[in-house]
Amino acid sequence: MTAVAPAAAPAGPAGRISSSSVGRTAWGTARTVLRLHRTALLVWAAVVLALSGWLVWLTAVAVQEEVAAWEACERAGQDLCDMTVGWVGYSESLGWVGLLISSCFLGVAAFAGGALIGRELENGTARLAWAQGITPARWLAAKLAVPALALTAGVTVLVLVYRWAWGANRFLTYNGWMGDDAYLSRGPAGLAYVLCALAVGVLTALLLRRALPALAVSVAATGLLAFVVAQYRGSFWPAVTRTSTAGTVDYPDNAWELENGVLIHGRRTPDIGYWTCDGTAAEARRCLDDLGITGSYTTYHPESHYWPIQLVETGVVLTVAALAVAAAFLLLRHRTARPCPA
Repeated sequence: MTAVAPAAAPAGPAGRISSSSVGRTAWGTARTVLRLHRTALLVWAAVVLALSGWLVWLTAVAVQEEVAAWEACERAGQDLCDMTVGWVGYSESLGWVGLLISSCFLGVAAFAGGALIGRELENGTARLAWAQGITPARWLAAKLAVPALALTAGVTVLVLVYRWAWGANRFLTYNGWMGDDAYLSRGPAGLAYVLCALAVGVLTALLLRRALPALAVSVAATGLLAFVVAQYRGSFWPAVTRTSTAGTVDYPDNAWELENGVLIHGRRTPDIGYWTCDGTAAEARRCLDDLGITGSYTTYHPESHYWPIQLVETGVVLTVAALAVAAAFLLLRHRTARPCPA
């Protein structure tokens, strides 16, 4: 059995393929993808509407009671009003929404590896489509482009709504800008992970040609990628290091602290603080001199580094996505250009 050659598109007067016929074929392929996966599209639209509505309700309605309670707490002169009021309800709910948005790429990987590509290869419907005038490359392009457009539109809405909700009542939330939920849910890196998950899922399905194995491997691969990138996130932009000879280092509020320690004979030594020397001031000073400690240091990212780090991470993840797409097209071309097994 050999791969069936697709039927040729209608040619123009000079023997060239008509651009209008190519356009009709492309639109027909995209429409077929929409029809096959309309349930997934409706589920995705419902998820976007539900999470957006949840954020709007939290920020415009539910938070009013907590703001009033926080103001009453402040007027009464009580301590830690933000922790006892806002951090209990509003911030926790906002964190859950951010977690769902920032981890939705795992669901995209499962869909791409299982339902989008893996199931069609396993059932043989992909080859049926190729035999009806759709080239394998055009089929794969439609399989990538249609979900990518839907995912880009939905994630863009979620990111914009979450940015608005996260910034509306910062005094009531403990979700710092460096947390995974707020970090990925407020910038383009979240969208980059979703598109990368789509590409990795498609490539995995083409490699395995089985729906369930491709689903599992796609989720594991994208989860591992996100974990590895997160480990190097702090090095995506030059960090700031401050030193002090008089105790702890004073650094800006909301900073993302990467490392702290002491200077021993001018050399940075992490995780050793002044608390190793106790006693009177003179005794502590002698202890520090004996240890060679001349000061302390802290390395951190201020909140102004959010966008540089975001853009670098976005570029890294999109590069992985582009490589996965290129590998998918090359693999499909290789598979369809040679006789397939009986």
